[in-house]
Amino acid sequence: MTALDRRSFLTTGGALATGVAVETLATHAAWARTGREAATGAEGYGPLRRTRTRNTGEELLALPAGFSYVVLGRTGTPMSDGVPTPIAHDGMAAFPGTRPHTVRLIRNHEVRTGPGTPQGRVHVPGSARYDELGVGGTTTLEVDLRDGQVVSHFVSLNGTIVNCAGGRMLGDRGWLTCEETTDGPADGWRRKHGYIFEVPLRGPSPGRPAASMPLTAMGRFSHEAVAVDPRTGYVYETEDESGRPNGFYRFRPRDPRDLSRGGVLEMLKIRGADGYDCREGQRMGARLPVEWVRIDDPDPDLEGGAPTCARQGLAKGGAKFNRLEGCWWGDGSVFFNSTSGGDAKNGDGPGADGYVEGYGQVWRYLPGRRDGGTLVLVYESPGRKELDSPDNLTFTPRGGIVLCEDDASGADADPHPLAPGLTNVNRLIGLDPRRGRPFEFAVNIADDSEFAGACFSPDGSVLFVNQLGSTSSTEPPGRTYAIRGPWRKGPL
Repeated sequence: MTALDRRSFLTTGGALATGVAVETLATHAAWARTGREAATGAEGYGPLRRTRTRNTGEELLALPAGFSYVVLGRTGTPMSDGVPTPIAHDGMAAFPGTRPHTVRLIRNHEVRTGPGTPQGRVHVPGSARYDELGVGGTTTLEVDLRDGQVVSHFVSLNGTIVNCAGGRMLGDRGWLTCEETTDGPADGWRRKHGYIFEVPLRGPSPGRPAASMPLTAMGRFSHEAVAVDPRTGYVYETEDESGRPNGFYRFRPRDPRDLSRGGVLEMLKIRGADGYDCREGQRMGARLPVEWVRIDDPDPDLEGGAPTCARQGLAKGGAKFNRLEGCWWGDGSVFFNSTSGGDAKNGDGPGADGYVEGYGQVWRYLPGRRDGGTLVLVYESPGRKELDSPDNLTFTPRGGIVLCEDDASGADADPHPLAPGLTNVNRLIGLDPRRGRPFEFAVNIADDSEFAGACFSPDGSVLFVNQLGSTSSTEPPGRTYAIRGPWRKGPL
């Protein structure tokens, strides 16, 4: 977060609510040009070191001194329902468990194999599935916080595809899982895809996953993540489709506790600026007034040539973003990542519209009570050492933010001294709410797959996070980590 401090970053009563001071922006810019402390581990919880798991003895992560971890739900291990743990561990959330001292995790699987492919599939024969050939879905884990043992582990939704991220339902009643694709029958599937599905917290059990029913009014597009405003029930949605401008959406449900009853889908627009390009040329801390334009056809017949949700919104002046991914509700607002936004470029070639990818941005949307709200760019990466391709994000119980890197750049190699032999290394980056700077918290030293699904146990004692692994095979495997340590000695 560079030189933006805790007050200006996370409150509506500080600098962001009244306009960021010139001095703050000047300090921010100066640090962004010269600072390299984030890559050294000199801040946050101190230097990182290669660390072995407590339960398998493998060196998979580099962590600060005093932190330890165990591996849960590795791809291929049998679950309680007899199904092998699927591949491609992605977005996730943690809820109170059904037993004392337990936590319940609902985890996405971004499986990208072909229709009906058995390897790594999320599948329970005979269950109620949206698409009989679907390979994606979710699994649920019940974990004992005292020793990290998995009490129960099972498929909780199947019959979907490319389940990337999602978000918590209103009232923590469960998880909204999102398909990051708009494939359909023309691609070999039985049904159209590109939807959001509900996974109830209670109900699914080993051998009895929830019925997968698409919430079509919430839009058909390459969904990434969602965040729900607990005051209104509005659901904010991010879009991640490479090669073209993406939108940031808002769904206003008729009944916030029954999303199947439909509602209105809208795209964010900067007031008075049709087609405003948020991808580059932005000033950190500047306040952009927002209005919302309606998506008239949220479930377009893409196979028949109907315009996409993004095209509909952009035609009405909607704002352009690049690869919107992680999304989280915190401190009365929505924080979301633009994985490849920004002026500092990563070297990859331009998309279809000529935009050249950057190292990433973190945005904040503050809902308005009497208007459309306000959009603020709170951080933009000046280079790969500070932050490279932020994907999922989460708020910590103590007020910090954790960002999961998804560095798949083909042009800009990103080695790390703690991960010899790896070209594109992914990290967990913390944003310090006191000093306002990014810092390394963890490094994936096992392979080059991304981190995903970071979330804290309800009591704040354990950080759960996924290592994606492969999305099309069992190697490298997906893993879920449970990390514990002296959180209160640092900014997270």
